[in-house]
Amino acid sequence: MAPRTLVLLVLLCLGTLRTCSGGGASASAAAGIRMKLTHVDAKGSYTVEERVRRAVAASRQRLASVRGGGGGVSAAVHWATQQYIAEYTVGNPPQRAEALIDTGSDLIWTQSTECLRKVCARQDLPYFNASASGSFAAVPCRDRACAANYVHFCALDGGCTLVASYGAGAVIGFLGTDAFAFASGGGTVALAFGCVSFTQVVPGALHGASGLIGLGRGRLSLVSQTGADRFSYCLTRYFHKDAPPSHLFVGAAAPSHLVSSMAFVENPKDFPYSTFYYLPLVGISVGDTRLPINSSVFELQQVKELKGYWTGGVLIDSGSPFTALAHGAYQPLHDEVARQLNGSLVAAPENSDFDLCVRRDDVDRVVPELVFHFSGGADMALPPENYWAPADKTTTACMAILDGYDQSIIGNFQQQNMHLLFDVARGRFSFQKADCSTL
Repeated sequence: MAPRTLVLLVLLCLGTLRTCSGGGASASAAAGIRMKLTHVDAKGSYTVEERVRRAVAASRQRLASVRGGGGGVSAAVHWATQQYIAEYTVGNPPQRAEALIDTGSDLIWTQSTECLRKVCARQDLPYFNASASGSFAAVPCRDRACAANYVHFCALDGGCTLVASYGAGAVIGFLGTDAFAFASGGGTVALAFGCVSFTQVVPGALHGASGLIGLGRGRLSLVSQTGADRFSYCLTRYFHKDAPPSHLFVGAAAPSHLVSSMAFVENPKDFPYSTFYYLPLVGISVGDTRLPINSSVFELQQVKELKGYWTGGVLIDSGSPFTALAHGAYQPLHDEVARQLNGSLVAAPENSDFDLCVRRDDVDRVVPELVFHFSGGADMALPPENYWAPADKTTTACMAILDGYDQSIIGNFQQQNMHLLFDVARGRFSFQKADCSTL
C-alpha cells in the first residue's frame, strides 16, 4: 500500500470522523431483486474495434489481479475492473447510485460526500450524502458485520473503519447501514455497506460508477445480506450496436434450476479467500475433437514456496470480458483451431492482440463449436459468436481467448446469451442457452 494511503488510514483510525454519520435504519426485505445491467462501454461512443481492445486490456488486468502478480491467488487481491453497471437508490429520501457488479468480491460500497480532500474517483452521479438520509446508521466496531470485512479497525468514536484492497487499487471508509431499493419494485432492503471517503484506483476503473456490489460468498455480499439462496444473470451481446440491457436476478427473482448443472469446486480448508466461484472443468473439445489436456491443468493448487498463495483453478467471472485458459489448455486449443481452419485463416489486423483470424463473413461457416466439459457430464457448448470477436471495422474476426499462463477464467463474452445460475445454498452452478434480450 502506498505511503499516502497509510497516512490517510492512520487519520481514519485515530480521528473522530463524521463520515457517513446519520440516523437509524429501517427497511423491509425484498422477496427477490431484479437489476438491469448496462455494459460500461455503452456510456462511450466507442467503435467495435475499440471495444474489443478495451475488453482485451480489461481481461489482462483482471487476469493479473487474480494471479496476484506473484503467480497465485491472495486474500487481498480480487476486483480489477468490471464490465456491467446496475442502478439503485440508497437512503431516505432515496439518492441515485450506480455500482459495478462483481462475482469475485463481497463488499458493497459507494463513494460519499465526505471524501478526504476530495480524493474520491470521478463518478457520473452525485456522491452519497449520508447526513441527508434519515435511515442511515453507522455500524459499531463491535458488530459482527464489521468483523466480516477482511481489513477493519476501530475508530475513536466507536465506528467501524474498513479498508478494501483490489487489483485496481484500494478504498477506505466507514461501514454503515441504509435502505437500498432496486428496479425490481420489491420495496427496500437494509444493507451494510462501505461509505467510502478515500478512493485510490486505476484511472477509469470505476467507469463513472459510484462504487461496487459484490456477489461473492462472503457475509457482506448482496447475496448473503439479503439471505438469498441463489442468484442468476443473463448477458446480452455487447459488441452489437443498440443491444438491449442485461439482467441480474437475486433470490426469488432467480430461477430455481436450469438445464445443465454441476457442483462448485469445494474450496480447500486453508484457502485464504473463499469468495471466488470455481468450476470443475475437466476438458475441452473443438468440434468433434477432444483436446489432449490433462484435467490437472484446471485444478486449484497451493504454491508450496509461498504460504497462502494458490495457482490454477477455473473461475466463472462476471468481471473479465474474455476467457483465459491456463497455458497447458490454451496451446492445444490454439493448435487445434489453427489446424481445423488452416485453409480459412487470414492475417490479423495490424496491432491486433490476436493471431487466429478469419474473414468475418466466414465465421459461422468455418469456425467449429467450442465445448467446455465439466465433471458430472455437463457440457457448455459455445457457438462461434461466443468466442470469436470482430477485430477491425468490417472484414476480420479473431479467436477471443487469451493465454492465462497458470490461471483459467471463463469471461463474460463467452457467457453471453446464456442464463447462469449460482445456487449458493446447494453449492451448485447451472446454465442453459437463452435469448437474454427477452428476460
